[in-house]
Amino acid sequence: MARETEAFDTNLDDDLALLTETLEEVLKSSGDPADQKYIELKTKAEQALEDVKSRVSQASDSYYYRAKNVAYRADDYVHEKPWQGIGIGAAAGLVLGLLLARR
Repeated sequence: MARETEAFDTNLDDDLALLTETLEEVLKSSGDPADQKYIELKTKAEQALEDVKSRVSQASDSYYYRAKNVAYRADDYVHEKPWQGIGIGAAAGLVLGLLLARR
């Protein structure tokens, strides 16, 4: 799972770098709507933006699914072993309380 996160971070970094470069090219162009290069760069920037939006949306869906899966497993664990769940919750509360009391 750590490798998937690293791969996602790398892909996202690459996507954002591509998007930034493309948008910088668009901004540096003359901006003349009749200029063919401007039209090509604008189209390229719009496509890059749509690609990045799609990838971020897919990653978001993936994280939502994983978080939901973890919540279901935790719920199952607490139902199977309620006293251990209470002990873990109490220990976590104690540690959190101690950390907050130090401030």
